[in-house]
Parts: sequence; structure tokens; C-alpha cells
Amino acid sequence: MTPLALLLAALASTAGASLTISVPADDAYVSGSVTMKADLSPAEVVVRRMTFGVDGKVLCAVEGPPYECPWEAGTSVVPHDVRVVAELIDGRRLVATVRTRGSSFEAASDAEVVQVAATVLDAKGKPVRGLTRDSFRVFEDGVEQTLSHFIGPDAPSDLVVAVDTSASMGPSMAVCRDAVKAFLGGLRPDDHLTLLAFNDSVFTLARRETDPAARLRAVDRLTPWGGTALYDVALRGLQLLGRQGGRHALVAFTDGEDTSSHATAEDVDRRVQASDVPIYVIAQGRGVKERQLKQILNRMTDVSGGRAFFTERIEELEGAFAEIAEDLASQYVLGYEPRNAARDGSWRAIRVEVVGGARPVRARQGYRAEPPA
Repeated sequence: MTPLALLLAALASTAGASLTISVPADDAYVSGSVTMKADLSPAEVVVRRMTFGVDGKVLCAVEGPPYECPWEAGTSVVPHDVRVVAELIDGRRLVATVRTRGSSFEAASDAEVVQVAATVLDAKGKPVRGLTRDSFRVFEDGVEQTLSHFIGPDAPSDLVVAVDTSASMGPSMAVCRDAVKAFLGGLRPDDHLTLLAFNDSVFTLARRETDPAARLRAVDRLTPWGGTALYDVALRGLQLLGRQGGRHALVAFTDGEDTSSHATAEDVDRRVQASDVPIYVIAQGRGVKERQLKQILNRMTDVSGGRAFFTERIEELEGAFAEIAEDLASQYVLGYEPRNAARDGSWRAIRVEVVGGARPVRARQGYRAEPPA
């Protein structure tokens, strides 16, 4: 086809062209690292330039597919106006806009706000959804606190999933991969996933990934060898989530006791006491049989407001992941500025109640009021 014919075909394709923004979606929650994406229809449309802007500021411009733009949305889940402009080859401009959603939780006062993840259970032990800020009362050392922040289960989550890839996992790794994929398949597109593998060391296979296909590809890279650095991966996961306000959790699977960590169980215990991240652990193998390890895992999860699962057979792994997914999908986040503002290193006990009923609540047991760094 001659250059003139190509030009005429390109001009013809612009008739009836449309522009949409696929990421972020309208009314979605966004925070952290986001890759904005725009779609042109039909695919043959030729553009001179595609410009991405947020809140009136131009962030980047691209001249061809894929029409994507990286954006650091910050740690606060606040509303943003996203605008994409496509300048077509025939001189016309297509404009698409979306407005993201803000939660009632702001991370601006992280140093003062205590965040508590809470799961409310019904008479059958199943998580309860549909509650509001007015449904909760929070007490610190027996003194009722005033809730300043609230996030319901519909807000996005920031998750770190850590999978044991030590040599002992060799015979079970295929089943483990399938169970992890099933768990990740239940995440929403606006959830952020960081996937860690750990054996003698800790490896990052995906970092705050939102693309479902990319998440599953990362799972395929789980390969068994080496020892078990369980304490190291726990500290790494808490570190990654430490600056993320809002809904977040650490989910770990291990089939043995720690053999390779530089950190100790005491290091993890201190970090858990200072963290607001709920921790979920699934243990098999020696993780089920070793009494001391079970005590460590139970304390780690109980203090944080998470859960520990001890499964006898690898076939039970998918069911344990499914229970964790149900918990996370029904979790509320409560925030308050403590009446006791002293940062004296003391332990502060937390109790969460549901108004008008004796429903059990699984929540963070307390926190260590560490002095500012």
C-alpha cells in the first residue's frame, strides 16, 4: 500500500473513533503506584499524541500504543480527576475523564492515628458486612476513643503474600501454586498485590501488581530450593506495608520452622506490636508439629488481629486461603487519635465492640506506643 493510501486509511479510521479510560475506573479507590491506561476504538485509529493528566496537571504524553502512564497517587485514598486527551491524525481531539473515589480515612496524621483492622463474626462464625462507623466502639486501656476514620470492606486492599519455596516444598509446589492462584483470582482489579518467595533469602516476584494476568505469571516463578527464612519474610512484609494507610494485610504460607533467618522470633514480635498490619499464616509440616513454632505463629497472628491455620495435608491449603479471602473481603478499618498521646514505649490494650449486640470481633489486641523515629 502506498504512503498516500496508508494516510487515507488512517484518516478513514478516525470516523466514529472513541476513547475510554480503563485504569483507573470511574469511582474507584486509588493509592500508591498506578499505571493509568486508555483504550482507543477502533484499534486502527492513529493518534499524534495521547496526554494523561490528574487534577489539572499533565503527567505524561505518549505517541503510540500501549497508551499507558505511571502515576504515584500517594498513600491517602482521596478523590482525583483523571483526564486523557487523544489528538488524532485528522486534527480532532477525543477527551475521556473519570473521577476516583475517596475514603474517609486520611493518612496525613499517620503519626497520631491508631489504625485497627476488625472482622465482625455472626453466630456461625462467618464475617459480617454492611456495618457503618456508628456500629463500632473502640477502647484503649479501657477508655473509649472517638473514631476519626472508617473504611468499609468495599475499599481496595494492599496485600503482601509470602510463599515458602524451601526445598521441602518440592513435592507440593504444584498444588501450592494452584492454591495461591485461586486466592489471587478472587482479588479485585484495584487491589494491590506484592508476592514474595522465601527460602534462604527473600525474593520479590511482583510489586503492588494490579494486573490479574501478571499476578498469575508471578506465581509460576515459585521454585523450591534452600532453607526457610520465615522471620525475615515477616519483617520484610511488615516493612513493605508499614507506610500504606487503609486496608492491608500480610498473608504467609510455610511448611517448616525457621532455619535461615537473620532476624529472630523476638524481632518479629516487637515489630508486630508496633505495626497495624493484620497477619494471616498457613502452616504445614513442622509448622503443625512443632509446639514452639505454633506458639510463635499464634501470638504473631492473634496480636495483629489476623488468624493462624494449621493444615495437615497440602490439599487443605486452598480451603485455608479461601477462608482468609473471606476475612479480608469483610474487614473494616477503624482509626482514632488516642486520648493518651504519650509515646513512652508502653503497651496499650485495644478492645473493639459492636453497638447493640454481643457479636465477637477479631481485631488487633493492642500496640506498643513507640517514640517517634
